[in-house]
Amino acid sequence: MDVCLGIDVGSVTTKFAVLDEKSDLVTSLYWRTSGKPITMIQEGLKEVEQRLPLNANILGVGTTGSARYLAGVMVGADVIKNEITAHAIGALHYVPDVQTVMEIGGQDSKIILLRNGVVVDFAMNTVCAAGTGSFLDQQAARLGMKIEEFGQQALQSETPVRIAGRCTVFAESDMIHKQQMGHRVEDILYGLCEALVRNYLNNIALGKEITPPIVFQGGVAFNQGIIRAFEETLKSQVIVTPHHEVLGAIGAALLAQEEIKTKKEKSKFKGFEVTQLDYRTSSFECKACANICEIAQIFSDGRVIARWGGRCDMWERTSQPERM
Repeated sequence: MDVCLGIDVGSVTTKFAVLDEKSDLVTSLYWRTSGKPITMIQEGLKEVEQRLPLNANILGVGTTGSARYLAGVMVGADVIKNEITAHAIGALHYVPDVQTVMEIGGQDSKIILLRNGVVVDFAMNTVCAAGTGSFLDQQAARLGMKIEEFGQQALQSETPVRIAGRCTVFAESDMIHKQQMGHRVEDILYGLCEALVRNYLNNIALGKEITPPIVFQGGVAFNQGIIRAFEETLKSQVIVTPHHEVLGAIGAALLAQEEIKTKKEKSKFKGFEVTQLDYRTSSFECKACANICEIAQIFSDGRVIARWGGRCDMWERTSQPERM
């Protein structure tokens, strides 16, 4: 069996997806990054290896996410792509005529506009948590419930209250006030769903033409309350695709599949042996010009194997023989 592997390493979660030759999902992983991307990549590869059939052959590997370069260097990726491209490809795989992709993750959110299968516009938020999954996590914890219970309880709301959702601090203060006034928990929960949707549409999607079919993906798409709030606000059906939580990884795997077919070269994948290697990272400021770029570097066996992060490719072109 020839398969392609996609890895999506985000700030909150790390996702793996393996596709067969027909681009069907063979297996996937979705777990917390926990601030340890190197460990999670290695542990994820171990789990993937155990789940794959003995005759499986990794034909190509793609990486995406905020730590895509780190993951790409570690595993030997054939293609390293940004989240916009990976999520757009993943959405097109399940909804070929998709026009709008809304993605909300743990600490960032994005909107992607496609026309005739081509990305024509996008926007991302990586600064404020008020429009992301961590916003809901924090408020669920404050109410003493698991985030898995959040959506179903929110759907029970009949008279949702308006929560000030522009900022997590204001939201928490407003929640306390609404609780003291005697509002039901489910009404507060759905009010939070509406606040997140309002924040997303007024910030990330501001000025964007949201046209159906609309696809909603990312971990927050598990929350039925958010889906209902989007549909009520947009007055349109919101499609949640299969495997929406790992769609970035699926997109990366599809891109790797296409790369291998096009170039007809052997994969750069280093093999599952990378799970046994010792990696560490560090960074430094480049003062070669006024940009003062922060350069990230990764070491294996005490040797620099890659650098990235600059506005130019000066450090990426630097040979890597020195030990540090």
